[in-house]
Amino acid sequence: MTALQHEMFLSDTLAQREHRSLLDVAGARTAVFTYEPLGPEPRPVTILAIHGFRGTHHGLLRVVDALPHVRVVMPDLPGFGESGVLPEGQHSIDGYGAWLEELADALSLGPETVLLGHSFGSIVVSHFLAAHPGRFTRLVLVNPISAPALEGPKAVLSRVAELYYWAAAKLPARVGTALLRSRAVVRLMSEAMAKSREPRLRAFVHGEHRAHFSEFATRGSLLESFRASISHDAAEAADALTLPVLLIAGEQDEVAALPDVRRLHERLADSRLTVIPGVGHLIHYETPGPAAAAIADFIGGTSA
Repeated sequence: MTALQHEMFLSDTLAQREHRSLLDVAGARTAVFTYEPLGPEPRPVTILAIHGFRGTHHGLLRVVDALPHVRVVMPDLPGFGESGVLPEGQHSIDGYGAWLEELADALSLGPETVLLGHSFGSIVVSHFLAAHPGRFTRLVLVNPISAPALEGPKAVLSRVAELYYWAAAKLPARVGTALLRSRAVVRLMSEAMAKSREPRLRAFVHGEHRAHFSEFATRGSLLESFRASISHDAAEAADALTLPVLLIAGEQDEVAALPDVRRLHERLADSRLTVIPGVGHLIHYETPGPAAAAIADFIGGTSA
């Protein structure tokens, strides 16, 4: 990805809004990126956003860019980006939940904060709020994982992917790391998820994946995180989620299939569903404008 391509899809003001901090949270050095609102905002809404598997905070930047009057706090999950790792065995849904609780307390984020999760992040935040009712009072799930990965048509592919991560963790370090960071494998994943036919946007998406998809800390933590991602889903927490929830789904999503998201929507006590046409699992890259518009309407109004 060239600097020109990057500038085409992210504004100059985004860097001006960013403040970076490092915190020790649950035993993991945690990089936190805070994006302050533009202009005088006496009481800006704060969103705490949790990214997906193998991603970093970079993946959600286009959505943040489209919410210039909102304060967004985005950590890199432990094991990814600029954050360190949790103790061995704790890159699980419960482990990430304990980390999230400590992070929110360290940042003094009150219940008025809006919690957002994308993809794997949707599992983490849903289970967190099921275990901590009232900790936050509004929830946004983007491309929410709404059905078990180890059941149905995705089961075989999930097991194959688990074998890939397991083998990479057990091979000699140089070989295993090269396998995980293979540009060919990353490009294959990127090509499979991208739905846009616009060449410049596709080049941006592939460049972002090439730059950030391999920013994991260790092979062991990556394997733990992947196993967490296929062992749980957001729908497991549905009955315990009584707060207002916004679901943002991609019409062509093959990872978080729309029929599964619709079933999750029907189970939730208080939810609204926004379906974005022509996009799959990369709403945050390919259609950030419609996603941000839905979020702005949700946080600025009342529940549906």
